[in-house]
Amino acid sequence: MPNPNVSLVRAAVTSPFKRAGRPGATLPADRIALPAAPIAAAPLAAYRRICGYPDPGPLPLTYPHVLGFPATMRLMTARRFPLPVVGLVHTWIEITRHRPLHPGDALELTVYAEELTPHRRGTEVTMVTEARLAGEPVWESRSGYLSRHTRTAPPTEHLPEPSGPAEATPPAELPAVAAWQLPGDLGRRYGAASGDRNPIHLYPFTARLLGFPRAIAHGMWTVARCLAEAPRPDEIHRVRADFRAPVLLPATVTYAADATGFQLRGNGRVHLTGRTGPAAARDGRS
Repeated sequence: MPNPNVSLVRAAVTSPFKRAGRPGATLPADRIALPAAPIAAAPLAAYRRICGYPDPGPLPLTYPHVLGFPATMRLMTARRFPLPVVGLVHTWIEITRHRPLHPGDALELTVYAEELTPHRRGTEVTMVTEARLAGEPVWESRSGYLSRHTRTAPPTEHLPEPSGPAEATPPAELPAVAAWQLPGDLGRRYGAASGDRNPIHLYPFTARLLGFPRAIAHGMWTVARCLAEAPRPDEIHRVRADFRAPVLLPATVTYAADATGFQLRGNGRVHLTGRTGPAAARDGRS
């Protein structure tokens, strides 16, 4: 399996030679296919602990995305990938599970870039991860990553809002369910469990190199933690989450939810909004 840390080094070297929004830019048709393999027990147990999932239990809805992340990084840091990876912002994710998955399932993973889309703040790429079990499609995710053409505000000011009409106005405040105290080392702990050791999540001084005053929580941790807090997380088969503002660590945040969806709020901001169930996908996707 590709090493995401090696990919980050490659990204630091190649990103200065790439320019977001280059006219005529196209995505390579490359796909990375990872053969069926058993899921390692120790990393999965660590992931469950840091995200709040019970152990034992079915495979968390978000975990195949973690398994495919090293391959995603390998594609996005390749020389032919048109966007600079350093500075990319994860803006949204959609996940669909077609059947229950279990830790003993040997998943076959395929990762590829699906499309480039103009965004009011730059160019967005959609990355896809698909999982099969004995050749049968069982799970998939689509993620949006934004490359900003110019920085009109510091990255701590606000993450770019999704460009769809449903996100044109601030979301209604959902009822508070729980308050969470997030420690300063959350990024390092989640990075150890997930393999995502992007410097913006690890230490204040590495985050400052990329424009953040402190380390920020992984967006994928915020999604997983919210799903784990749901009354019946194992029954959730579809989720759409939009990342709206970074969570600077340490932090106190509020998890809020009702029958329509969930939010993560803190310090007067909405960090994350999400929806689960059949209506979770946006733009008519099902």
